[in-house]
Amino acid sequence: MIATLLFVAFLSLMFLGVPIGAALGLAGAAAIALANAETQWFGLLAVPQNFYAGLGKYPLLAIPMFVLVGSIFDRSGVALRLVNFAVSIVGRGPGMLPLVAIAVAMFMGGISGSGPATAAAVGGVMIAAMARAGYPAGYSASVVASAAATDILIPPSVAFIVYSVLVPGASVPALFAAGMFPGMLAGLALIIPAVWMARRHGMGKLEAGLPRPPFWRSLREASWGLAAPVVILGGMRMGWFTPTEAAVVAVFYGLFVGMVVHRTIGVRDLFPILREAGELSAVILVVVSLAGIFAFSLSTLGVIDPITRAIVSSGLSESGVLALIIVLLLIMGMFLDGISIMLIFVPLMAPIMLHYQWDVVWFGVVLVLTIAVGQFTPPMAVNLMVSAKIAQVRMESTTRWVLWLVLAMTLAMITVVVWPQIALWLPARLGY
Repeated sequence: MIATLLFVAFLSLMFLGVPIGAALGLAGAAAIALANAETQWFGLLAVPQNFYAGLGKYPLLAIPMFVLVGSIFDRSGVALRLVNFAVSIVGRGPGMLPLVAIAVAMFMGGISGSGPATAAAVGGVMIAAMARAGYPAGYSASVVASAAATDILIPPSVAFIVYSVLVPGASVPALFAAGMFPGMLAGLALIIPAVWMARRHGMGKLEAGLPRPPFWRSLREASWGLAAPVVILGGMRMGWFTPTEAAVVAVFYGLFVGMVVHRTIGVRDLFPILREAGELSAVILVVVSLAGIFAFSLSTLGVIDPITRAIVSSGLSESGVLALIIVLLLIMGMFLDGISIMLIFVPLMAPIMLHYQWDVVWFGVVLVLTIAVGQFTPPMAVNLMVSAKIAQVRMESTTRWVLWLVLAMTLAMITVVVWPQIALWLPARLGY
């Protein structure tokens, strides 16, 4: 009865427009109070304890740092220099600017690890450039939103950090390594329909007439941005610092590039950058902490075991259960952000992973890849909201373009499901 009330209260609060974090915390607190009806006030002491326990985890320190890195590189002009360098390599012509947008977004994923941050950074440069070349605004917004979705796969990834906190045995370095090839596969899968649509519909005809940046000059200007993932990921691989410490190193590297090398960031710019990163980090971490209350109520009320038994004994095969989970996550991805999905569903799916003995690192990659598809799937797509706002178009105008990109990344996700070694080969090679 109380378990049913927990989910009913959570869903009701969400439909009433209550923020996801508050809905999780309030529903969990109400369930805890009812479960301890005779000693409500003593039972409710578990609420602040679990609120703190949700935040008191060392890997979570990396989240505000990587969010800050995204804000710094957004303001430093690195994205524009990377775009010029990419254009100098692939040249001009129909379909080339979408290819550049996807490639630069994938590379930016190796710096910030945040999809919306990359959608803002790359979209601010590429959507205007694609408009000048004759691409429809709805198409440009779709390409940028889908490209930015690869960023939660390519290390460093905020989503993988949260997953490592929720799932014992899934280390951050192993998850970072496992996300590399699937992230590249997802990016390549997006390039094919993006270029095909551009050429089929005659987009970008003005692009061929635009000047091509000189290669060596573009390489020199982009070199500091190109070195950022090498510093972040190379330092972790060499054992110089942990993923959490790498986030701090990345912040100081970004400030050095923005304030000393490119001189696009001044002292007066630091406050708005810190405020922007602080606000976004606070939202993420408050949701994480409130979800800790919800997860505690799930475990203490004995909700997880009956759900696990119901799924396992449903008559579905192991493949059928996995397909059911993926479909559920795809649907949820249309309405919720990735962090919220993980905080709600990972505690429920952990016993299923244990029952079928799925590799926790591989399942984490499949989970994050599925969430990445949801980040640009209408109607409530986080990345698509950002890019559509930059392009100044309604989300409805992106549907005819974005669905092809959704299909392409879904096929990439299915490929990783069928061949787990795509994700697991690199961690095994690196000894994680």
